[in-house]
Amino acid sequence: MRNLLDMNRIDRVSAILIQLQSRRVVKASDIAERFRISLRTVYRDVKTLEEAGIPIIGEAGVGYSIMDGYRLPPVMFTREEATAFLTAEKFVEKMTDASTIEHHKSAMYKIRAILKTTEKNLLEDIDSKIEVFKSRFHVDANNKDHIQTLLNGIGQKKVIHIDYFAYHSQEQTKRDIEPVGIFFKDSYWHLIAFCRMRNDYRDFRIDRINKVTVTETAFNSKHPTLKEYIKQTAKEQELDLVIIRIDKSIYAHIDYQKYYSGFVSEKKIGDQIEMTFLTASMEGFARWFMMFGDSAEIISPDSLKERVGNIASSIAQKNLQLSNSY
Repeated sequence: MRNLLDMNRIDRVSAILIQLQSRRVVKASDIAERFRISLRTVYRDVKTLEEAGIPIIGEAGVGYSIMDGYRLPPVMFTREEATAFLTAEKFVEKMTDASTIEHHKSAMYKIRAILKTTEKNLLEDIDSKIEVFKSRFHVDANNKDHIQTLLNGIGQKKVIHIDYFAYHSQEQTKRDIEPVGIFFKDSYWHLIAFCRMRNDYRDFRIDRINKVTVTETAFNSKHPTLKEYIKQTAKEQELDLVIIRIDKSIYAHIDYQKYYSGFVSEKKIGDQIEMTFLTASMEGFARWFMMFGDSAEIISPDSLKERVGNIASSIAQKNLQLSNSY
């Protein structure tokens, strides 16, 4: 697929039309950001669409929308777009639940139906050549077929009643919640919602929800978007910056583990790899570092160096005392 930055104007205007059809309202700034063009260019491209007979409604401070009832013939997908759908299908099959898988399959049938014969043949040929494998650390969580029900509640802005197992208290609780959104992290799907019982936002693990009922009660509360909530939560957490360097020879042994310790980025420096982390537990990080510390060094912070040194001294002293006692 052609890079968005390299598009000629005809291709860009066509892509803008597809973007306008994909959402109820599209901001001019979103179009400008996507195609890396100025707002003036956006206004000119939209005017071109209007002159071509596309009934576009523009509202200052809100954005653009296409008049209800207007539809273009089905969009033709490129090979790259079609294979991207197929790749996504592999992830859906491994990482979601039964209802989501079934709905995605139904959507794929519709997508395949409007593909040209060459693209259909391509998908059939590469279907068996794309696989998604779960890592050895992946946990098979039972989402109990709740994902689509929760998404319906989110889309309709309806209060949801859940039977939830609270892990910290080991108790089954009943909650009325106002859902914000769901996300996938470290093998588990999570639901962020405003809990009416706690009068605060909560993170509910979907595999711990035993029953979900979308009520008829609509809520009008103004909640942050999922992205805003996660961003704010990350700011509120006291995360410490850690930089270490490890020998390349041990990289394979910690590659999977790094994500559980707040991995951010890495770069090669000679025969070492410098890794950057944001950790919520310096103590936990120190003890993880001890597993491979003989082939690594701490660049910063000094407090981590001190803690690792203290742990090492404590281990040596304890084992020396045990040795002398025999």
